[in-house]
Formats: sequence, structure tokens, C-alpha cells
Amino acid sequence: MSLKLLVLLNFALAAYLTGLIWTVQLVHYPSFAFVATDKFVAFHRAHSTRMGWAVMAPMVAELGLAAWLAWQGRALGGNVWWSLALVLLIWAVTFFVSVPFHNRLAQGFDYIAIDGLVRTNWLRTIAWTARFALLGYMLWRLIK
Repeated sequence: MSLKLLVLLNFALAAYLTGLIWTVQLVHYPSFAFVATDKFVAFHRAHSTRMGWAVMAPMVAELGLAAWLAWQGRALGGNVWWSLALVLLIWAVTFFVSVPFHNRLAQGFDYIAIDGLVRTNWLRTIAWTARFALLGYMLWRLIK
């Protein structure tokens, strides 16, 4: 696979996931606070199932492509390693911060957990945005 195509695939996944995380950050997670407490468990179960389909496969693909780019794109310099580091940061925040909040919310409405989820999700939002910008820069450098 050519380096340009590899960067483009990384960029496309980063664009998708960045758009998704901004929607989650600004619209979806804050709306949790408006779900009736008696309907929250069912709502959260449906949310988790549906978001899993929208997020997990692209995140796994992103991790694999980021690692491949870090290995194959050494000629691009340290940016490829920063790109991979951002993906690893996103995974760490997802599984060590976001998942525990979701586990609390699976038990029922918890405003403190909702607030914590919204606040800590900024880490993923900023990391994906930074990765998207970094890959855009790399792509621009390759095609100029």
C-alpha cells in the first residue's frame, strides 16, 4: 500500500471519528441528563449497543492503521508516532475513564456520572481533533 493511501485512510477514519466524538460531546452525552430516571437503564442499554456498532469497528481499524502508519511512515518523521500516541491515549481514556462511567450509568440515572462522562470526554474530543489535524497536515505535505 502506498504511503499516500495509508495516510488518506488514517485521515478518513480520523475525520469520521472526530465528527462522531464532537456530536457525542456536544449533543449526545449532555442529553443523558434529560432522560427520565425510570427509563434511563433501557435508554443507556440501547445507547451502548448502538454506539458500539458506530464506534468499535472504526476504532479497531484506526488502531491498526495508526500502527501501520507509524511503522511504514517513518520517512514522515515524528508525526506518525504522535498520531499513534493520540490513538493510544484515546483508547486509554475510553477504557479506563469512559467505560467505568458507562458501567455506573448502566445501573441507573446518576447525574454525577453523566457530568463526569461529559467532562472527561473532552480528552478524547481534543485528542481526536488533534489527530485529525495532524493527519491533515501529513496528507497536505504528501500531496502538495
